[in-house]
Amino acid sequence: MLYVAVLLVFVNIFHLVVPQRSPTISYISQEKVVNIGGTVELECTVQYAEDYSVIWLKTNPENPSDQLFISSGTNQIVPGNRYSVRYEDAKGTYVLTISKLQEIDAGLYECQIITGPASKLKANVWVYVRLPPVISDNSTRSVIASSGSTVDLHCYASGYPPPRISWRRENNELLPTGGSVYIGSRFTIFNITKDDRGTYYCVADNGVGRGSRRNIGIEVEFRPFVTIERPRYGQALQYDQILECHVEAFPSPSIVWIKDGVQLNDNQHYQISIYPTADEFTDTTLRIITAEKRQYGFYTCKAINKLGSHEKVIEFFETPNVICPPACGVDLYRSAATTKMPMQLYSVLIILAAIAGIYL
Repeated sequence: MLYVAVLLVFVNIFHLVVPQRSPTISYISQEKVVNIGGTVELECTVQYAEDYSVIWLKTNPENPSDQLFISSGTNQIVPGNRYSVRYEDAKGTYVLTISKLQEIDAGLYECQIITGPASKLKANVWVYVRLPPVISDNSTRSVIASSGSTVDLHCYASGYPPPRISWRRENNELLPTGGSVYIGSRFTIFNITKDDRGTYYCVADNGVGRGSRRNIGIEVEFRPFVTIERPRYGQALQYDQILECHVEAFPSPSIVWIKDGVQLNDNQHYQISIYPTADEFTDTTLRIITAEKRQYGFYTCKAINKLGSHEKVIEFFETPNVICPPACGVDLYRSAATTKMPMQLYSVLIILAAIAGIYL
């Protein structure tokens, strides 16, 4: 009995001399990168924490007051069945499981041990959710620029891992900077020309999903450029001829035909046609009707827009023979028919006379 009493006294003295150990967090999971819709497990191993509350929460580093308390011990605080907590006694580990991961589940998770009214221990682990890239609305959508200016194209995208931004051109044409691909969120074209216009692709890719792409149209305003099929057209008197002119310009130009300093209009002598053939391309024709001596000479095809003008000169000259085309129409046919009519009429009369002779 004396021995037992001595032993109890010794144990009490030991507790008085040796203080109770403080709780610690000995392990926290490393950062996790998981797929959307997947499951993640976060581990927090504690020691000497039997008499303390161990809490899991999601916190916002930019706003510490923005916190979502998930569990205390093994008791779940957040409603719903996507969260669960279990305690593995052998390791002293609290395991937080989040299933059916969503984009909002990405963030910083914290394991806490509350040691007093104003004191706590904590350890953090980041959770990243793989997300396909999404191109932001503040990226460039389209551009209209003047020839010779500098154009900046911007493309921003969200997603995890952070997407890589690349630039391409329609039909894999060469970029103004050289090469078929440019890497970077900002693409700059210096001293832009009309040859740089067209569709450009901003492509965001991070290996998740099929990536994202935005088409960016670039229109370049440039002064008109006039071309002609032939510098000289000939035709005989009293026959039609058509002069042709092609214009490339943006914005759309005004097109005029001029002879001897006078702008021509539709009348009994001239017919002007203007029609677009493709984006930024326009064709125009001048039909000279029943050519007269005074209509021979030099004609100017001129195109004008806000950036300038351009013109080409075409010569119309007299020929001894009829040029076909365009003088292959009704008028020429009628002329030929008139010439042949006497012979045709003579043949008909001979046939009629022969028939009459048979019956006489």
